[in-house]
Amino acid sequence: MLSSVRARATIAAAAVVAVALVIGSIAFIALLTRSVVDSVGGAAQQDLAQYAQLLEDGTSVDLSEDDDDRVVCLLSTTGSVLDGSDACRDARASAALATVEPGGDATVVSIDGARFVAVAEDGVSVEDRGGSTRGDDDDDDDDVDGADTGHVDDATLVVASGLEEADDAVSVASLLLVIAVPVLVAFVALVTSVVVGRALRPVDAIRRRVDGISASDLSERVPEPATHDEIEALARTMNAMLERLDSSQRSQRRFVSDASHELRSPLAVLRQFSEVAEAHPDRVPTAELAATVRAEGARMQDIVESLLLLTRLDERGRGERVEAVDLDDVLIAEARRVRASGHVAVDTTGIEGARVSGDPALLARAVRNIVDNAVRHATSRIALSLRVEAGTAVVHVDDDGSGIPQADRSRVFERFVRLDEARSRDAGGSGLGLAIVAHIVAVSGGTVAADASPLGGARLTLRLPAIDGP
Repeated sequence: MLSSVRARATIAAAAVVAVALVIGSIAFIALLTRSVVDSVGGAAQQDLAQYAQLLEDGTSVDLSEDDDDRVVCLLSTTGSVLDGSDACRDARASAALATVEPGGDATVVSIDGARFVAVAEDGVSVEDRGGSTRGDDDDDDDDVDGADTGHVDDATLVVASGLEEADDAVSVASLLLVIAVPVLVAFVALVTSVVVGRALRPVDAIRRRVDGISASDLSERVPEPATHDEIEALARTMNAMLERLDSSQRSQRRFVSDASHELRSPLAVLRQFSEVAEAHPDRVPTAELAATVRAEGARMQDIVESLLLLTRLDERGRGERVEAVDLDDVLIAEARRVRASGHVAVDTTGIEGARVSGDPALLARAVRNIVDNAVRHATSRIALSLRVEAGTAVVHVDDDGSGIPQADRSRVFERFVRLDEARSRDAGGSGLGLAIVAHIVAVSGGTVAADASPLGGARLTLRLPAIDGP
C-alpha cells in the first residue's frame, strides 16, 4: 500500500504540512508569549512611572495595598524593603525583585509560584519608612518600623504585574493548536489522497487497458482523458507507441508471409523436378535438371540476400563506409552494362556531373535496381539522366513500357509488391528490388518516387543531397 504513488504523495504532503504547522505553532506561541510579556511589561512601566512621580512629588502613596495582579516594592540601596505590598516582604520575593535591573527591560520573575513581569527605577527620593532586609526570616517579615528614620535619596522602586491572565490566554492558544494541528494534518492528508486518487484514476484506467492488451492483438488503444495535462499526453504517446507496434507487427507478419510465399515457389519447383527425376530418370535430362536447380537456387539466393540487405540497412543505417560518390560515373557504368546485354537501347545524353555522400556499394546497388526495373519493363529503350537542382542531385530513369498506375506509384516501393503485369516470377524478380532502393535512399538522406515518363512508361526519380568537391 505504501508503495503506491497515492500513499506516498499523501504521506509526503501530510508530513510537510505537519512539520510546517508544528514549526509555525511553536513560533506563534513564542511570539504570542513575547507579545503578552511586552504588553504587560508596558503596563507595568506606566505604573512604575506613575508611582515614581507621586513619590518624587512627596504625595502620600499606599504601596502596601494588596493586589493579586500587581506587586509594588520600594527597596533601599542595601536591599531592605522600605515599603510595599505584602508579597514583596517575603524574602524570596524581595530577592527576586532585587534582581530586576533598574531602567532595563522588563524581567519575568516568580513570586509565590506565580509569574510576574517586573520593571524597576532607581534614584527615587522618599522618606525612609523603616523596613527589613532581604535576609530576614519569614517570622520577622512583619517587623517594619513605622517611625521615620530619615530621608532616602537613592531608593529603588519595583513594580511587577501578574501574567496569570496572559498565561491563561497562551495556554488556551496552545491547547487550540494542539487540537487543530492534527485535525489540519488529517484534513490535508484526506484532501491529498482524494485529489491524487482522482488525478491518477486515468492512469489506472490506462494500466488496466494496457494489461489487457496481448502481444497477439495490438489493435486496442488506451483511453485518452480530456484533462489537458501530462496524463493526457502520456495516453496519446502510449497510443502512438501502440500504433507503431501494431503497424510493425502487421508489417512483420506480412513480411514473413510474403517471404514464405516467395521461397515456397522455387522450393516447390525444385521438389517437383527432383521427384520427377527420381521417378522417371529417363524423362528429365540432366542438363535441364541442372539448369532448373541453378535458376531456382539463384532466385532463392537473390531473395535471401535481398532480405539480409534490408535487415542490415535497418540495423546499420547509412552503411559501413560513407564517402563522396560520383553519381554520374555510377550511371554511366550501369549504361555500359545494359548496352552489353543488348536487351534495350540506352540514352545517356542527359547525364551531367554530380557528387553525393554515401556508401558507394549501397548507392551503386540502388542505381542498379532501378535500372534493372526499367530494363525489365521497357519495350525497346530506357533513358538515364542526372542533374543538380538547388543542391540536390536528381536522377531520372525512364522506360517506354506500360508504366505504373497512379494508385500503385507509392506501393511499388513496399516489400514483395508486384503489379499485375509483372506477376510472373521471370518478369517480376523477387519483389524486393525497389524496396531496397527506398531503404538505401532513405538512409542516405534522399527520396525516391515513381511517376509517368515522357517515353510513355514509368519514371523512377532519386533525389540525394549533392556535395561540392573536386
